[in-house]
Amino acid sequence: MTDYVRPRLELPVKAEKLLLHSCCAPCSGEVMEAITASGIDYTIFFYNPNIHPQREYLIRKDENIRFAELHNVPFIDVDYDTDNWFARAKGMENEPERGIRCTMCFDMRFERTALYAAENGFSVISSSLGISRWKDMKQINDCGKRAAEHYPGITYWDYNWRKQGGSARMIEISKRERFYQQEYCGCVYSLRDSNLHRKSQGRDMIRIGTTYYGDAE
Repeated sequence: MTDYVRPRLELPVKAEKLLLHSCCAPCSGEVMEAITASGIDYTIFFYNPNIHPQREYLIRKDENIRFAELHNVPFIDVDYDTDNWFARAKGMENEPERGIRCTMCFDMRFERTALYAAENGFSVISSSLGISRWKDMKQINDCGKRAAEHYPGITYWDYNWRKQGGSARMIEISKRERFYQQEYCGCVYSLRDSNLHRKSQGRDMIRIGTTYYGDAE
């Protein structure tokens, strides 16, 4: 990674600053370093009421705060309104990953991001969600654009963070920083389904707060 010359990124519209929704430190590490290297003024917006249980949520948030402080990036910590999330997810408990429950979840998080941007002088929003190979990038970008459309003057930046080795650098940074390695997407239903799959494969159940990038090496 030391020999890599980062391309200079530019926001999609003339803007002074970016509001970056972050889901976790591993996903946002490469995104943050790429944006920082381009001299873009940005703030982290952490709104992820889907993450369950609270212990998992706090570990992921604290990791993200630690990395933001390392780069002197402002960090907005938003309410953990799980009741709202569960109310929206009602009836979708058995939907598969990348299905309508995930669309609801992305919509909810992007709607709050766009609202904060509109109320606090940000004209561009984006997210680290799309860098994960486990996510449907089109699904994420559609949700981001839909949220931005509710507010005149707000643009969703759909930059492909995976390209030019972005996904590989995400792992390298995670190992370098020894980030916590979450083993499921985040919500109680993904935890349930991940454990069911593990059980079918004869593997141990997920243990929260025990796995960190690089430890196995």
